[in-house]
Amino acid sequence: MSTFFAPAPAGPVSTHGSGSAVTAVPAASPDVAAAHFAARLAFETDVSDVAADLAARVPCLVVVDSRSRESWEQGHVEGAVHLPTAEIAARAAETVPAGATVVTYCWGPGCNGATRAALEFARLGHPVKEMIGGFEYWAREGFPVETASGVTRRPADPLTAPVSGASCAC
Repeated sequence: MSTFFAPAPAGPVSTHGSGSAVTAVPAASPDVAAAHFAARLAFETDVSDVAADLAARVPCLVVVDSRSRESWEQGHVEGAVHLPTAEIAARAAETVPAGATVVTYCWGPGCNGATRAALEFARLGHPVKEMIGGFEYWAREGFPVETASGVTRRPADPLTAPVSGASCAC
C-alpha cells in the first residue's frame, strides 16, 4: 500500500491566487486518502476506544504503560501492565499472551515513548497499536487512573471530551 505525503512548503504558503492556504497544496485523491487514513487506523487507537474495550473486557487486548517506574506510580491506566520500553524484549513473552493485541502508551502527544514501545513489540511479532494522546489524554478525558492509593477519575477537560461524560461519538 502506497501512501502519498505532500512535501511541506518551505516558508509561508503561497495561495497562488486561490486565496486558500488549505487548498494551495491540493488534497490527495480519494483513493489515496482512503489508503492513508486506513493505514493510520491500523497503527493507532485513541483513549476513548481503549477505555471502551477495557470496560467491555475485550479478550486478547493488553494495554502497556511503557513509562518509568516513577511515572507508573504517579498514575496509570486502570488495567494496564507496566513494561518500560527497555524491558520489552526481555519480558514481553511473560507479560503478553501469544496472539494478543498490544496497545502502548506513554505520557502524551509530546512523547514518542509509546511509538518506541510499539516498535519493540512489532519487532517481536506482536500485533500492536499506539494509543494516541497517551496518559495525558486518558486522564484529561476523565478515564480511571490507578495509583497505589486506589482508582480516581478527574472531571473531563471540556477541550478534550464532553463534560457530560457521554462519548463524543466520533
